[in-house]
Amino acid sequence: MYSNSHLFRRLLGYPPRPSLFACLAILMSMAVTGCTSVPLKEGGTLSSYSNLGAPKGTLAKKRLYVDGQHLAAVKTVSIVPTIFSFSAASRIKSQADRSLVSNALDRALCVALSDRYQMVPAGQPADLTIRSVVTDIVPTNKAMAGVATAVTVGTGFVLPVSVPRLPVGLGALAVEAEAVGSNGVQSAAMLWARGANSIQNNPRVSEVGDAYGLASKFAGDFSRMLISGKEPKGLNISLPSRQRAQSWLGGKPKYAACDAFGRAPGLIGAVAAKYGAPPEWTERKPKPLTTH
Repeated sequence: MYSNSHLFRRLLGYPPRPSLFACLAILMSMAVTGCTSVPLKEGGTLSSYSNLGAPKGTLAKKRLYVDGQHLAAVKTVSIVPTIFSFSAASRIKSQADRSLVSNALDRALCVALSDRYQMVPAGQPADLTIRSVVTDIVPTNKAMAGVATAVTVGTGFVLPVSVPRLPVGLGALAVEAEAVGSNGVQSAAMLWARGANSIQNNPRVSEVGDAYGLASKFAGDFSRMLISGKEPKGLNISLPSRQRAQSWLGGKPKYAACDAFGRAPGLIGAVAAKYGAPPEWTERKPKPLTTH
């Protein structure tokens, strides 16, 4: 004799409870182990590589150098817009897509550094100038991102929690950056590489869907090092400053120089990301700086 709940599931075609949880367990296992990677490599754009330490890191692989004594005296910082190396650019044909990644990186870096330094527009005199180059990129598979979004969002309607992203077609990003003083001497440098994973990165139907999100991860790591003047240790669990929160919500940044990289999509962007929308749907165009 079937119970009412069992008969109800049979009539609607629901799988028996053991099968449902078995499938969920398998998908969870795949998500935990599923990620992509990109190697650390020298792009030839830094003024020096000799100061960099040995590779380290788990989620993100890094080689670092930082001169905390010099950074302690820095008051003003400018950011040269991020560029792509020839090999990285050849993997993402659309200039608009490459601009999405570079603007996201520079914006996140500018906003984060505003906690400690006065940010000035590129080309103006500054105590420190930052240059970043995307040295490698693994495009996101748009078709698989669409499937992953459908699975993740769809299961959220029938299960207590959504199934993590399917570990297929994930993207990755590699960046090298340095901070150079007004005297031309390198004060800090970082080689950085990280792949998307099934738990932390929402699938977005765009070739740069993962790289767009990972660009902000790099900016967070590099800015922490510059602000503290030393190698960051462990996870950053501190609450964001008021100006960072305002900027994340799409508000006016602390310094006008950051408007050169556009304003964050805020809550609308977060909702769009949850449902797999391409970044360009909610990304705001940079505002030109007025000069007198």
